Amino acid sequence: MSTARATDPFAPAVPPRGRFLHALNPLAKIAGPLPAIVAVLVVPGAVLPAALAAGALLLVLGGARLSPRALLGLLVVLPLATAVLTLSFAFWSDAGRASVTPLVVELGPLRLHEAALLAGGATALRLAAILLLSLIGGLSTTGPDLARSLVQQLRVPYRVGYTALAAYRFVPRFAHELAVIRAAHRVRGTVAGRGPVALLRRWLGYVVPLLASAVRHAERVALSMDSRAFGAHPTRTQRYPVPFRIRDIVFVVVFWAGTAALLLTLPSSGILTIGIP
Repeated sequence: MSTARATDPFAPAVPPRGRFLHALNPLAKIAGPLPAIVAVLVVPGAVLPAALAAGALLLVLGGARLSPRALLGLLVVLPLATAVLTLSFAFWSDAGRASVTPLVVELGPLRLHEAALLAGGATALRLAAILLLSLIGGLSTTGPDLARSLVQQLRVPYRVGYTALAAYRFVPRFAHELAVIRAAHRVRGTVAGRGPVALLRRWLGYVVPLLASAVRHAERVALSMDSRAFGAHPTRTQRYPVPFRIRDIVFVVVFWAGTAALLLTLPSSGILTIGIP
């Protein structure tokens, strides 16, 4: 954590060194995986989603700074969820069409055939691939940078973009205020007691001061916008520019080229016919 973030919890985050995804423009991290997401949705089979999911996972692990919770979710929770979804979709598939294929599992009245398992795996891998491709930008982009890039590159009206930016900044403000309120309650000894009733009383005690703090913060934001003539002019200057650089173009082109290469090479082997017809 930088010195600015240590002294000011609302200071802009500094991109981690050596993690290239954090240094890219947010729009590049949306435009790059977008054709791959569309391909996963429209191309049948399980191999393309599996290849894209593996590539996206490697890209996220190597290019983004991940917390231990995020690593746990990517390396443990996501594979387990994919396995559960595979079995779920397999049991929901058309038993009549799958019954002509070999039987894989039989547990009493439950009969799981090979075609149903392949169809369930293809659908689960498709969902996992979409999630991982979305996380390329989701785990390496902040909300303020996305709003600024929408205003600067896509020419979204700054009245819309900066209003969303101001609303986004309410979230860490409320978290900070809640931490201050809870610390004040501990100092005053108002957190005694256990059980659901004591917990409910504590949270009800947080509501009024948190609401008052939210109203004060909203008034300050409104006065700050008025003092800066927010909305009076069609355009505004940018304090934090988010440029679209050569490396962003290279990232998008390479991602598109990789997606196109998978689309052109995998069907030639005929393996994309496995899964949902």
